[in-house]
Amino acid sequence: MSTGDTAQRSLEHWSEAGRTGMEAFYALAAEDYRQLALAADWAEILGGRAHDGWSLLDVACGSGKFPAALRTYADLGAVPDVAYDLLDPSAFSVQEARGVLAPPFVPRHDLVMTLQDLPAERTGYDVVWATHALYALPPAELDVAAARLVASTAPGGLGLVAQATAASHYLVFYDAFRAGVRDATPYTTAEQVRDALVRAGAEVREQRITYRTGTDDRAVAEGFLQRCAFDDSVTLDQMEAAPVLGAYLASCRDPAGSYTFSHEAALLWF
Repeated sequence: MSTGDTAQRSLEHWSEAGRTGMEAFYALAAEDYRQLALAADWAEILGGRAHDGWSLLDVACGSGKFPAALRTYADLGAVPDVAYDLLDPSAFSVQEARGVLAPPFVPRHDLVMTLQDLPAERTGYDVVWATHALYALPPAELDVAAARLVASTAPGGLGLVAQATAASHYLVFYDAFRAGVRDATPYTTAEQVRDALVRAGAEVREQRITYRTGTDDRAVAEGFLQRCAFDDSVTLDQMEAAPVLGAYLASCRDPAGSYTFSHEAALLWF
């Protein structure tokens, strides 16, 4: 095992070849972004910071599910256009996210790189956010990444990291997967990100939300869980039979076979 194995598998799945798995994952994971869109008054938050020439950095933008959810669930009609920079080590993800942006989000720069590699001159953003984006960040690079997040935000600007806590499905599942199926670098928790932001000099306010997702369709459950592990070589049957992981999945399954996954996300405002 190398410290970059989880990050590498994540990157490989954010590709055209991984589109089927990505779509299977979002059959349930789209709820993550709906919950974030409902967790705050985004019209007030964004409108209150808007000014001529304002800008936003979307860190590890993925496929653009968060700005899309904001346009669906938040009334942003009065928010003026914002120059929206997309950062992700996957060129595929940057293009996917760019394709779904619509006013008030106006795509500007494509930054195909990791947060750790963001050039020092990329600063002064009025808003910086990373939403369910930092799980595969190598632990040894977390402090560097947190420092770049803080440094890229303008004085008086708004930063947000939304990340699952150690008690949430994504983290509990992956720990069980690592114990029962294949060893790998653990995911980064919201608690670790919070502490790194504090070490980087940020004042952090934490807000937590809890919710559930679920399905009685085994094909949907399999696709979702494979993406949770960035590993589509392990079937749901194999996961259910695995040590440690099988016990966790049994705790998520009712007698009829339906799955329910419990989530807790921390919104780290800085």
